[in-house]
Amino acid sequence: MLVLGIQSSLVLSRPSIKFTEPKLSSVSLSRYYASEQMRVFYTPRYYAEIGAQHIFPIRKFELVRDRLLAEGTLQQEELVEPDPATLENVHLVHTEDYVSRLCNGTLTAKELRRLGLPWSESLVRRSFYAVGGTICAARHALELGFSSNLAGGTHHAFADRGEGFCVFNDVAIAIHALRWENLMRRAAVVDCDVHQGNGTATIFADDDHTFTFSIHGANNYPLFKAKSTLDVELADGASDEDYLRTLAEGLPAVFEHEPEIVFYLAGADPYVRDKLGRLAVSMDGLRQRDAFVLRECFEREIPLVTVMSGGYGEDINETVEIHCNTIRMVKNIFENQTVLIKCGETLKTTCDDSCGSF
Repeated sequence: MLVLGIQSSLVLSRPSIKFTEPKLSSVSLSRYYASEQMRVFYTPRYYAEIGAQHIFPIRKFELVRDRLLAEGTLQQEELVEPDPATLENVHLVHTEDYVSRLCNGTLTAKELRRLGLPWSESLVRRSFYAVGGTICAARHALELGFSSNLAGGTHHAFADRGEGFCVFNDVAIAIHALRWENLMRRAAVVDCDVHQGNGTATIFADDDHTFTFSIHGANNYPLFKAKSTLDVELADGASDEDYLRTLAEGLPAVFEHEPEIVFYLAGADPYVRDKLGRLAVSMDGLRQRDAFVLRECFEREIPLVTVMSGGYGEDINETVEIHCNTIRMVKNIFENQTVLIKCGETLKTTCDDSCGSF
């Protein structure tokens, strides 16, 4: 069964990646952060039929979009519908065998249990579009400084399989796609989902150009953790103070890597009332987390992409609010502070108090 009409053949060779000088420089010449540059990628195709009682809140993507528009945080023209990722994009990370069997609906029962989602054409379609959203956001961030995808952060997907509600590893694919396009070389992943990004860690295990940072629950899924560049573990019941202190201690190592782009997985699941979280971080604590990570990138002039990652609140409205807070914080820090960067010189900086404090 062929879905999406992506390509008539699923057999593609994996391109070998050769580094050349990037076409774009993330900090050279000038970058002017202004409100008209905000682009948030979203499509109704982020929805898939997985069953109304499934623990994965598939409606959250649409609900986040609706709330941000209704309150005026986003204007309709700031929302952009992405193209789906191509098979060539996906094959930069995932094996042809896995992708082919996923598209044709021939994954084994064991593979589907590990994935945790029922197969459907809409699931396959959703997966290609979610990856496309992250790729598009990354290209936009490299050009203009920041962007967001109202999906993504599927960090449990390995090269040869899906796992933990994650079909494709969108961030890994985006990093490889940007390199294939010679847009950048050095990347960092700041993974603040409560579950360790085991797929991402494994994919980049031998990649000196990608720094993977994960702050997660020590006793939470996955049972057997992979090795990120830097893993920071939190005990069950960790508070705002515990979380923010640990984050502040670990994050500087990311920037020592000198990334040309940062992918921020702003998971909602460290929240105290998350069904799969096991931590005790408040909504305000997560807002401070966002402010800290975003400001660190902003002040260093590092292009930033935010993706949503996990969130399984007892009340879906709380999960939606946490994800909305991330986009609000992006707007506050990257738009409400007017910065003109020219040849590395900051000419003017103003800060809106609503950015939060750390």
